This record gives sequence, C-alpha cells and structure tokens, in this order.
Amino acid sequence: MSTLSVEEQNALVETAVKGISHIATLPEITLKIISLVEDASSTAQDLHDVISNDPALCSRVLKVVNSAFYGLPRQIGSINRAIVLLGLNAVKNIAIAASLSKLFKGGELCPQFAARDLWKHSIAAAAAAKLVCDELKLGLPDEAFLAGLIHDIGIMVELQAHPDGLVEVFGAIEFDEEGRPTRDMLELERTIIGADHQRFGAALCDAWKFPKSFTYVTSHHHDPLELPRANRTLAAIVYMADRLTADSGFRADVLDPSIDPAVLEELGMSAMHVEAIRSRIPAAIEEVENLFGGG
Repeated sequence: MSTLSVEEQNALVETAVKGISHIATLPEITLKIISLVEDASSTAQDLHDVISNDPALCSRVLKVVNSAFYGLPRQIGSINRAIVLLGLNAVKNIAIAASLSKLFKGGELCPQFAARDLWKHSIAAAAAAKLVCDELKLGLPDEAFLAGLIHDIGIMVELQAHPDGLVEVFGAIEFDEEGRPTRDMLELERTIIGADHQRFGAALCDAWKFPKSFTYVTSHHHDPLELPRANRTLAAIVYMADRLTADSGFRADVLDPSIDPAVLEELGMSAMHVEAIRSRIPAAIEEVENLFGGG
C-alpha cells in the first residue's frame, strides 16, 4: 500500500504530468485532431485538412488503414475515403496511434528496463486488444487498439518525473528462471514512488483530454472489476490483452499471466475464446510491428 493518502497521490501524479515535457506533450497535430473530433461542429473535411497537412502522418494513417491487420476489402487511397468508410473517431484513433511511437524513445534506464521494450509490449497488447474486441464483435477495433497501446503510458511518466524511484523499483523486482517477476511492481511503485503507473497514466490521459474510457483503461488495466460495471468493458479487454502478451517485450508488471475467470465472465467469454485469440496473436503482432516498428 502507498503511504500517501488519495489526495496526496493525486497531487503527486498531477505534479509529475505538469512537470515533464517529452511525454506530457503530444505532437501538436495530434492535439489538433483530438480537439477537432471532440468538437461536435467539426466535419470530415476539417479532419481531412488537418491530417493532409502532415504528409508523414497522412501516409502512416493510410498504411494502417490498408494493412491486412485492419482487414478492409479494398485499398483506400485518400484520408477522405478513410473517414467516410471508418468514421471520424476511428481515423482519429489511428492518427493518435501513428504518432505515439516517438514518445517511447529512450535508452536503457537500468538492466531491467528500456523504453523500447515497453513499446514492443505496448504494440503487442494493442494487437491483442483488437483481436479480443473482434472476437466480442463490439465494433470498436480502433478504440481497443489505441487503449492497448497506451495502457502502460504511466511508466513513461515515471521515467521522466521519477527516474531514480523507477530504478529503485526495478532493482527490487526479482525474476524467476522463466523471466517472470516474483514481486508486485505496482506495490513497489506505491511504496517507493508514492503511486503506481496506473495513477500516472490516468493523469496523463486527463491532461491529454482523452475520452474517459481511456482514463479507465490506464487507471484499471490491472484490476478492471474495480470499476463501475458500466465502465469495465474496455479496461477488461486490455487486462486480457496485457496477460496474453505478458511475454512480449516489457514483462515486469504482470506477476501471473493467467486470466481471472471473473473477467472472462464479465466479457461473456470462455476458455475456448481465449485460445482462439491466442492462436492469432503472433501473426497480429508481426503485422503491427511492421506498421509501427517493434522498438
């Protein structure tokens, strides 16, 4: 348990987010896209104009939309066409995902942690979250993908705001012969830093003015059933994805990769669904690494 009160933890994470520059600031074009889509008066043409003004981002979005991973029946040659077929929100989420990789830059903090390993795990979890969403036929694949991509973003806040504390956390985590952690990273974060990466990630999502569903994911991807029932689904999907990809890249924060049966029940899924998803994960990760880079 953290020795800090809830109010003190809130102050700690808010100060951290305000005090860092590299992670706390999304690329200007991404912020424009978010505010555009949240503005009820904005149009498809407005979004087209913003994305088209950044040729690199435009190219990246079309590459994602036309990938086998996204699975559309025919090639899309323009942002306008992508918006017509997928909707403003989907294209917004793809554009955000396409701009996030640069935030996970950085060398090795200590032998147990490098930002590139966290990016590798994040894109694996994003791929798995989309597969879970597809299995559930929820119709929100881009939202699930982005949620998986950002679920551990709080660790990058800690890396910037509390690097010494994070080194101490990783130094205290011991790994077994299979490379799995034997101590609870979240508990160590709360004891050493004062709050865990879920709290830091949620504060960052609020600072970015992301929809609340993403705040719920970052704040409860380790314990989705702690959320009110109406807010659990996306966090539960990412909880599953996180465990299904626990051996991909960064692996210090999942003590036990088995999936809580209560979470499966919450999603209306069976062990058979899990195995069907698991079998598709390697190909999905490979596709996403080709699109976003594997770190």
